[in-house]
Amino acid sequence: MRLLIAEDEKNLNKILAQQLRDNGYSVDACFDGEDALDHIRMTDYDGVILDIMMPKLDGLEVLKKMRADRIDTPVLFLTARDSVADRVEGLDLGADDYLTKPFAFEELLARVRVLIRKKSGNKTNTYTLADLTLDAQSREVKRGDTPISLSSKEFAILEYMIMNKNVVLSRDNLERHIWSYDYEGSSNMIDVYIRYLRKKIDEKFEPKLIHTVRGVGYVLKEEK
Repeated sequence: MRLLIAEDEKNLNKILAQQLRDNGYSVDACFDGEDALDHIRMTDYDGVILDIMMPKLDGLEVLKKMRADRIDTPVLFLTARDSVADRVEGLDLGADDYLTKPFAFEELLARVRVLIRKKSGNKTNTYTLADLTLDAQSREVKRGDTPISLSSKEFAILEYMIMNKNVVLSRDNLERHIWSYDYEGSSNMIDVYIRYLRKKIDEKFEPKLIHTVRGVGYVLKEEK
């Protein structure tokens, strides 16, 4: 899952971005509202973490312009403001959640999972297809009762695919949701990771769940 964090406190920005990456997220980071809006308009993020008090454009203005552009990416506000009026204003503008500084990083992680669930339409952190189960909180994957060990990138790709099960995903779509702007890998990395995933979750199991759509990309589905 790919996130944007817009926070003008550079030390906090750096810490949060690294902790989110350590928890398996792909993260882009910026320090002012104008840059944040440029990122959001260019990239289909799975969630945006916005500080309210930022230079050039504050978080409320960024959100207002996002929603005016019909960009429905889920937004979590970070702010030192804790008045009811401030929270109401943000929520009325279209924010999905609100976290007041200081906060525990574990709570931020939980709220990010809620944001992503909202976009996928899932009610819990557990996603299933046939006998495949993925837990976004514990980061555990199983086929039936068999645990499957995945690397961070393998997990991220499978997570995005199972959140979009039965939807054909292009290689470009997968790449944009899994890697941030600083990615400098080869152009066929999606194909490489799909091979890894097939070996781990399909090779020894039935039914096969990862399918190639020639000339388009891949789809995770159970063929009846």
